Amino acid sequence: MAPVPRFRRTTAASTPAATSVERKRVRKRERTPRREEARGHSADSPHPADVPHPVDATLPPGKTVASGLQHVAAMYAGVVAPPMIIGPAVGLGPPETAFLIGASLFTAGIATLLQTLGVWRIGARLPFVNGVSFAGVTPMIAIGESAGPGDALPVIFGATIVAGVLGFLLAPYFRRLVRFFPPVVTGSVITLIGLSLLPVAFDWAQGGDPRAADHGAPKHLALAAATLVIVLALRRLSRGFLRQISILLGLIVGTLAAVPFGMTSTDGVRQADVFGFPTPFEFGAPQFHLAAIVSMCVVMLVCMTESTADMLALGQIVGRPTDGRTLEGGLRADALGTAVSPVFNGFAASAFAQNIGLVAMTGVRSRYVVATGGGILVLLGMFPVAAAVISLVPLPVLGGAGIVLFGSVAASGVQTLARADLDRGENALIVATALGVGLIPVAAPGFYHAFPADVLVVLDSGISTGCLVAVALNLAFNHLGSPTPATPSDQPAGSAPPPVPTAP
Repeated sequence: MAPVPRFRRTTAASTPAATSVERKRVRKRERTPRREEARGHSADSPHPADVPHPVDATLPPGKTVASGLQHVAAMYAGVVAPPMIIGPAVGLGPPETAFLIGASLFTAGIATLLQTLGVWRIGARLPFVNGVSFAGVTPMIAIGESAGPGDALPVIFGATIVAGVLGFLLAPYFRRLVRFFPPVVTGSVITLIGLSLLPVAFDWAQGGDPRAADHGAPKHLALAAATLVIVLALRRLSRGFLRQISILLGLIVGTLAAVPFGMTSTDGVRQADVFGFPTPFEFGAPQFHLAAIVSMCVVMLVCMTESTADMLALGQIVGRPTDGRTLEGGLRADALGTAVSPVFNGFAASAFAQNIGLVAMTGVRSRYVVATGGGILVLLGMFPVAAAVISLVPLPVLGGAGIVLFGSVAASGVQTLARADLDRGENALIVATALGVGLIPVAAPGFYHAFPADVLVVLDSGISTGCLVAVALNLAFNHLGSPTPATPSDQPAGSAPPPVPTAP
């Protein structure tokens, strides 16, 4: 009898197909370390999930200080301009006005530190710069004229304190507005911020003082153009950290170029005191007048609206979208900074959009860089001679750099609008109307001249009016009457947009 053949028992692991799969897995495991090394990770390096977000990252001390100083240079003119206008308007002389400027720098630094570092639920913890709001200049001048020279600043400071407390209490309610700011709204507002700021840069490029005889003189425009070219050349030719601080280097080179032509003045440096802490309530105890309080509360609401739009814009730029809690913390920091500023003779604090453009242009997203800038502002407020050195930068130089900064904000808005699906529904109409209404104060500054002064606080702020129009139209076209808001941000990637319901 022939022997019965023995069959070897096979398993799935011993089949040719399974063996081939196992060999592929081994080769993949062997290649993984090499891939990680190529990406800058090793077996001993932290997992990418453990790497902090760029907003929370820290830079080397030298880079941190230089980048923080660049933020200070970008915002300096905006901080000192309101006290320079308000001081003479309420009857202050040059020494008292200089004191107001130092106090504004000091309080802007405190507000910026609150925003970037945060305390409890106060602060957006974003690279968010705060300073003196332009929205309050006209109302404060009106308050000063009605109160009289001796009581002007105490009445202004009392009303500002009450407005700050009101804003702090309202912050939790403003956070609920985030869902009404889809890309069609935020993109419109960001674009409007950049376009609204560009005339400021143009005015700086002309010299900054329309009453001066040489306002718009060729020498001013040439200096602004040279600064712009220097910044662009540095961005094109430099690499690494030098590229990131191209704005600061452009300001330095532009200032040095202005010296031989006598376009810089060192009088402020020679006359400034070395040390001068802002004495609390230097101009008298705060006074509380109802009309002034109402006016400044309106200013506070305008500031909160602008800060909401700015925080949403900044969240998109740094890659950390602003949620409700971040928005609430940022508004609380705005309001607390506003309430504390009058104690040290400062004014209402609000977001500085020009620094958002600087973040967008440089790509430096660390909030600790901006916090360093806040610390520099505090020191400038305590050492007037240091503040005077920063003021050596001629306004035409700031104007040339401002064209790039503010244009970067507008470009970021256009990038956001690219995600807004303008072909769907009436989104294009929302953008067109918001931009058109928001640019009225820019294109026709006297358009609303017949309205009451308190109403002009809102109407003369193109950012505020454009934001309100964009939110209202988005509600009308994409929310009201729709069971689910038809916003692009609510749709999953790759899905077709739902049909927009038509009016019956």
